[in-house]
Amino acid sequence: MSLLSSLTSRFGRLVRPAVIIFAVFLVALIAGGFWFARELRHPQEHPAANRKISIEQGASTASIISRLRREGIIAHEWPLRLYLRFSPKNRKFKAGDYVFKSPITPLGVISHLVRGEVVTSSFTIPEGYNQFDISEMIAGLTGMKQAPPENEEEVLELFKNASLIADLDPEAKTLEGYLFPDTYEYTATTTREQLVESMVKRFRRVYTAEKQKQASDLGMTTRQVLTLASLIEKEAKVDSERELISSVFHRRLKMGVQLACDPTVIYAALLAGKYRGKIYRSDLDRDSPYNTYQKAGLPPGPIASPGRRSIEAALNPAETDYLFFVVDAVKKDGSHKFSASSADHERAVKLLRQSERGAGK
Repeated sequence: MSLLSSLTSRFGRLVRPAVIIFAVFLVALIAGGFWFARELRHPQEHPAANRKISIEQGASTASIISRLRREGIIAHEWPLRLYLRFSPKNRKFKAGDYVFKSPITPLGVISHLVRGEVVTSSFTIPEGYNQFDISEMIAGLTGMKQAPPENEEEVLELFKNASLIADLDPEAKTLEGYLFPDTYEYTATTTREQLVESMVKRFRRVYTAEKQKQASDLGMTTRQVLTLASLIEKEAKVDSERELISSVFHRRLKMGVQLACDPTVIYAALLAGKYRGKIYRSDLDRDSPYNTYQKAGLPPGPIASPGRRSIEAALNPAETDYLFFVVDAVKKDGSHKFSASSADHERAVKLLRQSERGAGK
């Protein structure tokens, strides 16, 4: 046998085991890769489908993965640990309360945590709520890890952060009127300060530069527009009447006479801590800048949070000769009877009183 043939034979005997070992290794690697990919993408049933899982701020990735395994949401830790080792962008989990559906894939769990798909709660501020109503609502919110306020006064203190609207209303001492009525979502990590900021931001999205221009064209400041809109909001029970009510107030303002708006009297009583559920003679006689039966012109500021329609009505009054309005005694649907003369108004008031006396029998 030649030397070349001998060397070739010997090399062949050495290479064949190496090839076999490499082939086995390659097969195992491929099989392991398939298993690994399947493990990450395979939906898994778990016993915590309706359980709220809290992820604390600052918790490490390793501790979160261990927590998920203890809760039974994932079956094994190491596939996710390995995956996250080579996927740094997916390691940034957001704190909050989570509920993971069942079944769910491990990658689905990671997606929830990275995107911050936390459990949210919501509350709705109705149009026409004032700062006292809103403070009571916020004080009673549940599902927040922030310690609840001892009383509503603590929430009212948050409403004194007038710096949030200083550019729109330099005269503001509180956020009354600027806490926009809408539905708001919050999570366990949301603070009440953040809720207040959200309400003001929502107002800014509604009170656009175009509306500011309209106010300027009317010779009104933002504060005056919001004050007038809050009066319209409290008086209007039928949406179509907002522009008519606005017309009455605009005309009376031009004439320099009292607006005689009952909701302002109630607000004055609230500020004095003396509101008793209805208006008394002493309320009408109260010496308050908010008492529009005693003082001509607009009150010093908003008395409630007006909605979009009332703000638009304040800026776009109907063209009428009306100077008065009172609840319509005939329709009984919250609508009003509008009058241009005091004589017609007195007849409408008399009819309403007769109707109320008849209803009381």
